[in-house]
Amino acid sequence: MKKTLLFTLAILLLLVLAVSCGTNETTGSQTESSTESEAASMNSEESSSEATTAEVTTTAPVTTEETPTTYSLEGKTMIFLGSSVTYGSNAGGYSMADALRDQYHINLIKEAVSGTTLVDNDGGSYVSRMKNNLDKNVHVDHVVVQLSTNDATQNKPLGKLSDSKDPATFNTKTVIGAIEYIIWYCEETWHCPVSFYTGTKFDNANYEKMVNALYDIQEKWGIGIIDLWNDPAMNAVPPSLYHMYMTDDIHPSKIGYTRWWLPKFVEHLQKYE
Repeated sequence: MKKTLLFTLAILLLLVLAVSCGTNETTGSQTESSTESEAASMNSEESSSEATTAEVTTTAPVTTEETPTTYSLEGKTMIFLGSSVTYGSNAGGYSMADALRDQYHINLIKEAVSGTTLVDNDGGSYVSRMKNNLDKNVHVDHVVVQLSTNDATQNKPLGKLSDSKDPATFNTKTVIGAIEYIIWYCEETWHCPVSFYTGTKFDNANYEKMVNALYDIQEKWGIGIIDLWNDPAMNAVPPSLYHMYMTDDIHPSKIGYTRWWLPKFVEHLQKYE
């Protein structure tokens, strides 16, 4: 009887031990499986993060802002050819050309006579004064020419663009023909850039046609244009400032030349080496 009881207890102990081992193995297996799953999840997240980073690095646009190259005006010799606006007739003879000389230390050659025209009808025209009054042998870095309002107010003929660059084909009795001759002469004589500048906007259809024609001339000759007529910032100036900057529809005051017009000329001229 006693032997039977001991044998039964031994069998029960063996069963308990067997169940305990099985539980531990299952738990260990589950733990290892959970650990492997977590590791796989982390690897997946890292791979996804790397892929996203790589995608951003690959697809993100690379933008660089180029600073426009500007050149010092100091010591440059510039001819300003024009009429009353270039002269500064309503500002005591002081225009943006004089301000460039005083503030930016250019060597200024100012050939400006009030009332004169581009159209070559007399000895006072732009063409005649350019040929007769300006030294052909001086070194010149830039020629700046006024698109004269006198041609517009005096109803001078606009003319048309020549088919060639032969000066014999330029009709200097017209605005466009005179402009072409001036450009040709400057390039042949001083071998330098030529820029034309317009006045600010006023009510004159003839002048507007002249401004538009400048762009056709630019396409042919490659001239520079300081276009105050179409400049949005110039046209947006409030009336209170406009009346301080301008003495009438055409002629600036001294403060108009120095504060309003001058920065536009500096910005344009500093682009030329």
